[in-house]
Amino acid sequence: MGLAPEVLARRSGGKLVGARVLQYINGGPLSFKTYQLIVLIVTFLAYTSYHATRKTTSIVKSVLDPQSADTGLTFFWLRPTNVPESNGLRRVSSKLGEGWSPFNGSDGTSLLGQLDVAFLAVYAFGMYFSGHFGDRCNLRIFLTVGMVGTGLFTSLFGVGYWGNIHNFYYFLVVQMIAGLFQSTGWPSVVAVVGNWFGKSKRGLIMGIWNAHTSVGNIVGSLIGSAMLTYGWGWSFVVPGLITAFIGLVVFLILPVTPESVGADREEDDISFPVKGGEEAAEPLLRQETPVEEKEAVGFLEAWKIPGVAPFALCLFFAKLVAYTFLYWLPFYVSHTAIDGKYLSSGTSGTLSTLFDVGGVLGGILAGHISDRLDARAITAASFMYCAIPALFFYRSYGHVSLLLNGALMFVTGMFVNGPYALITTAVSADLGTHKSLKGNSRALATVTAIIDGTGSIGAAVGPLLTGYISAKSWSAVFTMLMGAALVAGLLLTKLVVAEVTTKIEESRPNRAPESSLIV
Repeated sequence: MGLAPEVLARRSGGKLVGARVLQYINGGPLSFKTYQLIVLIVTFLAYTSYHATRKTTSIVKSVLDPQSADTGLTFFWLRPTNVPESNGLRRVSSKLGEGWSPFNGSDGTSLLGQLDVAFLAVYAFGMYFSGHFGDRCNLRIFLTVGMVGTGLFTSLFGVGYWGNIHNFYYFLVVQMIAGLFQSTGWPSVVAVVGNWFGKSKRGLIMGIWNAHTSVGNIVGSLIGSAMLTYGWGWSFVVPGLITAFIGLVVFLILPVTPESVGADREEDDISFPVKGGEEAAEPLLRQETPVEEKEAVGFLEAWKIPGVAPFALCLFFAKLVAYTFLYWLPFYVSHTAIDGKYLSSGTSGTLSTLFDVGGVLGGILAGHISDRLDARAITAASFMYCAIPALFFYRSYGHVSLLLNGALMFVTGMFVNGPYALITTAVSADLGTHKSLKGNSRALATVTAIIDGTGSIGAAVGPLLTGYISAKSWSAVFTMLMGAALVAGLLLTKLVVAEVTTKIEESRPNRAPESSLIV
């Protein structure tokens, strides 16, 4: 039975208030490309704000727990040299303040690690359900509720400052609820972008668009660091209010599908020039075509799509590395002597943005390279292997000078965030529209949620382990991260071999080229 366009329009939420205002200002209907631009900008801002609220916790850690700078410098072959060790506790505590109970005790780092894992565990758990609901409900409303809820509970964490709250369970519960609301974000924005954009040069487009992750981290670092002067509570409240405001913008203006705003897909000229012999790019989701409506793909069925499991497990270890840096890098920098000096919490937070600047470049490079090679697995695995020496050199020589620390941090961010960005965007979109689905468009949010949800479990494990391991040795933490990067690359071995085999077959004469991203 066919699905009428007007039914699709109702499912997408009807004509948007924001769209009507823009049409009035424009003096007529907006073009398809204008709507595409709106989608890119609004979803970019939405997920930027999500990551800005996540980053603030890492900025405030060194204020809540001004620990000894000597922590974790005692792991044999990776131990930095020329680090002053006497009176470390007195020196750093004086620089950072007396902390905030209950995080300024001897178990402060462990408690902070528990907050991280609570947030990320609920986030990962919620991600699986968010993908399921995302393929079955109005994504604009779903995303709006998630953003407003995220803004509210992020702000409530900061309210603990003015309320003089020192109960650990207050902060724990607030973080858990915030994690649940945050889980609505990623499946929603990927699915919306998928409704509007085709497959051609998907890696490059999504690599650029996925810069919102690193931009959000940078914005969160800068706002969080700047607000510390007025009290650490503001470091949470300001990003929270910004996120809630952008959530309202999403409600007013975000077009989930072309049908929701009456956009004529015939105007869509989004596919880039196509090489001879290639098929024209098709949109990721073709809900505008009045074809028979299919049931949304089930959770277990989505796991069986070729390539989903290995990429999901790879992302588990990739996000373990990335989120350890997200939550602990400013703390690590402020508690490590660089050129014999300790940096303030604000300066450490600002310096840590170089990791995310490198991540922007890494995401774009990974997307572009994977497009040129038509090899997602080879690109992702190569970046993960390159992250291993980058992590080693950052730990071993980052303390030598501020300049060298920043340079090594930038390179590390590029290799760590490159595959993370590639897998969560282009690869998820590829798998969500895999040929095994036989044209079923209602799988993208579910597949995206499975991959990123599995990765988010790793994102929870990394910061948790770091909270415990760093109390004895930061070098042991870096050893763990290098091991995780190695395993992430190895998990893609079968897909890498398949891609290499396909390239060899394509290079042989008198053979028709075969496209085999995922086999």
